[in-house]
Amino acid sequence: MRVLVADDERLLAETIAVGLRRAAMAVDVAYDGEQAIEKIQINRYDVAVLDRDMPGGTGDDVCRWIGEHQVGTRVLLLTAACGVYDRVEGLGLGADDYLTKPFAFAELIARVQVLARRTAPALPPVLQRDGVVLEVATRTASRAGRPLALTHKEFGVLHTLMRAQGQAVTTEDLLEQVWDEHTDPFTNVVRVTVSTLRRKLGEPQVVQTVPRAGYRLGLR
Repeated sequence: MRVLVADDERLLAETIAVGLRRAAMAVDVAYDGEQAIEKIQINRYDVAVLDRDMPGGTGDDVCRWIGEHQVGTRVLLLTAACGVYDRVEGLGLGADDYLTKPFAFAELIARVQVLARRTAPALPPVLQRDGVVLEVATRTASRAGRPLALTHKEFGVLHTLMRAQGQAVTTEDLLEQVWDEHTDPFTNVVRVTVSTLRRKLGEPQVVQTVPRAGYRLGLR
């Protein structure tokens, strides 16, 4: 899952990003509306968390742009305004959800996860394949009843592969969905993460390399 956080309060933006990354999400940050639109033009985001009162193009402007260009990104608007009119106005712009500041971080994570699920075909909250069980809400995984101690990135890779339902996922797609824009596209981080994930999953190997296509999850 890849998320864009756009807020001119840099400390708040970075704090939100850190928290979402701990929830196994790939997060990019923008500090004004113009920068947010530039990033959306380059990257595909499942969810954009937008402050309504940014300089250089407000969250409202970014929300309108997303709707006009039909990029498929879900929008969560953040604002200090808490009146009913403000909430209705925000949703009327095309936002998918609305959250007032200050907010409970657990609620923000839950709302982002709900919005992200709307960007793809509906999947059950518990994914299972070849003895591997992944629970999205609790971010836990197991194989044959054995709990797996996964890092955020290992969980993200496993989640992406399980969502693909046996289809191959390219290295580029894994980079886009699990890492952020600061990752070197020529890095071997995907290969290394897949290697450690395989070791933790154990035998028989369930993450397969598909020549010239990437990786898939499933026994041969």
